[in-house]
Amino acid sequence: MGETSASRPASTILLLRDGAAKEVEVFMMVRHHQIEFNSGALVFPGGSVDAGDNEIVARADLYSGGEGLSEAERGFRIAAIRETFEESGILLARAKGSRTPVDARRAGELADKHRVALNEHKISFLSILADNGLQLALDTLVPYAHWITPEGMPKRFDTWFFLAAAPPDQLGAHDGRESTDSIWVSPREAVEGGESGRFKLPFPTTRNLIRLAKQGSVDAALEHARGMSIVTVMPVMTKTETGRQLRIPREAGYDGEVFEVGAVG
Repeated sequence: MGETSASRPASTILLLRDGAAKEVEVFMMVRHHQIEFNSGALVFPGGSVDAGDNEIVARADLYSGGEGLSEAERGFRIAAIRETFEESGILLARAKGSRTPVDARRAGELADKHRVALNEHKISFLSILADNGLQLALDTLVPYAHWITPEGMPKRFDTWFFLAAAPPDQLGAHDGRESTDSIWVSPREAVEGGESGRFKLPFPTTRNLIRLAKQGSVDAALEHARGMSIVTVMPVMTKTETGRQLRIPREAGYDGEVFEVGAVG
């Protein structure tokens, strides 16, 4: 095995709403087939922390709820909110001085006006926030998991997963560029779809969906996450006669330590 590549900071949000039949629903998207990482997979919105996110870190007037967080932690949260806006149009922000989330109409206006330009790097997220008197609501994100891609993989990410309640009536829509479809789905249905072949689910996505499925409401899921201690997971892969196994720390809270992940490709 050659030298392992460094892992890039990234973050993702599990946007939650209360669905029917006492099941939480989470917003998920299908990655476009031309995307080089996890193409065709059903995933949560998210992506890499970029230089623009770190510029926002230095502008404390552009976010609220960052007290007690390190600069790196703020960067992960800012990237998560930006990527979610880029990919879904859902915006976790407040008007400056307000404690109320931006409503669906305002988020829709901002998405219609700026989302394409933001995705094409023709406008910065920082300028959208500054020009519209907005502050990112960092305190709406609750840390849920921390996964690092196994060593030896060509593309590696150091990813924080966050839970957040979707703002009322912000329903989200895929961007048609990085993602080709989007759904609100119960974690149970998503996992069943992964098992049946309806969905292609990355391993960390499956583990977090199974854990989330144990919670019957958004409030219960957020309360559970606030009480957790996050254990970093960097799976170790081994090949067996029948396929591959991934080993993760039992104390990470995923109901196991060794998982079979299918035949060797």
